[in-house]
Amino acid sequence: MTDLDTQKILLIHPLGYQAAAAKNDISRMANIMPPLGLASIAAYLEREKIRADMIDCYAHPDSDAKILDYLQQQRPAWIGFSCTTSSFLDAVRLAELAKSVLPEIRTLFGGAHVSALKEQLVDDYPAVDIAVIGEGEETLRELITSGFDQAETVAGLIFRNPEGQAKFSGHRSCGLELDSLPFPAYEKLAGYPEAYSLPIFNYPKAPSTSCISSRGCPYACSYCDRSVFQQTFRHNSADYLYRHLDYLQQRFGIRHINFYDDQFTFKRQRVEEFCQLMIDNPLGMTFNCAVRAEHIDFDLLKLMKAAGCWMVSLGIETGDEELLTQHRQNANLDMLAEKIRLIKKAGIRTKGLLMMGLPGENEASIRRSMEYVFSLPIDDFNLSKFTPFPGSPIYEKIHDLGEFDEDWEKMDCMRFQFVPHGMRKERLEELFILFYKSHFQRPKVLWGYLTMLWKSPDSWKRFIGNLGNFLRFARSNRRLGESEDR
Repeated sequence: MTDLDTQKILLIHPLGYQAAAAKNDISRMANIMPPLGLASIAAYLEREKIRADMIDCYAHPDSDAKILDYLQQQRPAWIGFSCTTSSFLDAVRLAELAKSVLPEIRTLFGGAHVSALKEQLVDDYPAVDIAVIGEGEETLRELITSGFDQAETVAGLIFRNPEGQAKFSGHRSCGLELDSLPFPAYEKLAGYPEAYSLPIFNYPKAPSTSCISSRGCPYACSYCDRSVFQQTFRHNSADYLYRHLDYLQQRFGIRHINFYDDQFTFKRQRVEEFCQLMIDNPLGMTFNCAVRAEHIDFDLLKLMKAAGCWMVSLGIETGDEELLTQHRQNANLDMLAEKIRLIKKAGIRTKGLLMMGLPGENEASIRRSMEYVFSLPIDDFNLSKFTPFPGSPIYEKIHDLGEFDEDWEKMDCMRFQFVPHGMRKERLEELFILFYKSHFQRPKVLWGYLTMLWKSPDSWKRFIGNLGNFLRFARSNRRLGESEDR
């Protein structure tokens, strides 16, 4: 690799499907999140004098030509891909494309899918030179500094030995101290922040963006992948978090933040300290966060509201307590309902996060979920189609629990790839449409969205701008819902 720059890497966020389909992807219309993990790695490597550039194919679907041009002009020795399950095969395609231009380039794959399946991917896909397991910042620094031939000496890697067999160098001994990391390299994302958007009606002001202030989750729900951070939990301090938001406001004019942490309020003291900083030294910003009901109370919610908290999301998953008990700890729907009412009492918008099609699901449990959700003062909700991802506890026994079509490209929570025993995919689709249709037909919900004209005018602007696409999506699903109405 004498003609390649050994201290340069191109980091790629794959689209996951053909670029021509992007304009019809309803999930992209509603939400494009910056690849914060890659941006963190890029910032860390740049600080260590390693050139790291990024191309986000999800935000910019027609990026193949840009990737080829970068490879030909910059000739990096390394190209890295951050992969979900649905985007992994697209990353393989891009790796093969890179090798067709620069045969000696080394391809690195990381992300949840890679950390979950480990050696299997290196064995099965020749385009994968090295798999990065767990956090990537320090692992990539050591690898790029040491060189490809020294991969076996770097913890956190899967590489091929001289016999061509995949070998794991072992997990890193400890996670990074998050306050020691530089802020993510947002400036390396083309079009940031305008190219990115939070879900419609999930923010009051624009420009808005996402931020991650912790890594990991101490819980062990059946459906969650924990292969990257295991069951550890680390978080930024309140001071670091405040400085991060101040940077985003000063550098990019950001007015609203969505904290993409699994458990934003898990460490109460740091949330209290952060909120007090926001109250004492206002930044003119608002924020959203996701919480577990066990880690909020009315005093904390009032403080969060005063600090600018606009919306809180909670994982409800299902309104059938017996089903919920099979999949998560402390499945107490009465307690959850009480906390949701406290959020509303504090004056914070409330969003419920649910799944349909969990193992053990049946039509009765879906009906109970609808009854439960519609009884609560929830302003918005997201209903995803349960997908058993590699790395989740349920994945290991999923074939015993129903029919599972493990087509990675379709495993994006937008399709019923898994159908529990006793259910049909067609009926799940009908009930899915009915759930959403029933939600949007309720007068108080319609009024809530109407108030977004003055509470979130940018959301309505985006909605009207994409109205044709939304209507086409609705029409394509109408037939499924009509059978329930008859």
